[in-house]
Amino acid sequence: MGGVGALRANRSPVDHPLSAPDALVRPWRTAACVAGAIALVELLLLLAIGGGALVRVVSNRIDLAARETAAAPARASVRKAPTKARAAVPAASRPRSQTVVLVLNGNGRTGAAGDAATRVQSRGYRIGAVGNAPRSDFARSIVMYRPGFAGEGRRLANDLGVKMVGPLDGVRIGALGKAHVVFVVGR
Repeated sequence: MGGVGALRANRSPVDHPLSAPDALVRPWRTAACVAGAIALVELLLLLAIGGGALVRVVSNRIDLAARETAAAPARASVRKAPTKARAAVPAASRPRSQTVVLVLNGNGRTGAAGDAATRVQSRGYRIGAVGNAPRSDFARSIVMYRPGFAGEGRRLANDLGVKMVGPLDGVRIGALGKAHVVFVVGR
């Protein structure tokens, strides 16, 4: 039995645990709990960030759908309105030779109004005056008519291939002189 006593006398450093200050690694359970807690906090942060982004995307899509739904009846009424307005516009009552046109340069290019006046006159219209528009940044040509001359305005626009036609806007009736229709030359 001396063998047991001999074993105790020959103890190696592995047989007994190290004291706490000498330990290089904390117990595995404590380390696992701390790592799990950190991972849980990171997961919650990622879910909060991702959830916030998801809420913004869904919210934007809902807002867009609501705007489109709200605008749909307005678009439908806008589409229907021109057909009714065109049907209500009377035909031109004056012949071209008695329709006086004021031609204005709205694009700023020298001679554009004079060239346009020649085109208008070649279609049979009378030229009241040629001049410059109050601004020179018109992107497209416009035909405007004074009250009671909608038919003549639409006919002139059709003859010249101008798509924008409407009542006087930005031009005083007193500035028209004898003109019934205004043709603003755009780019």
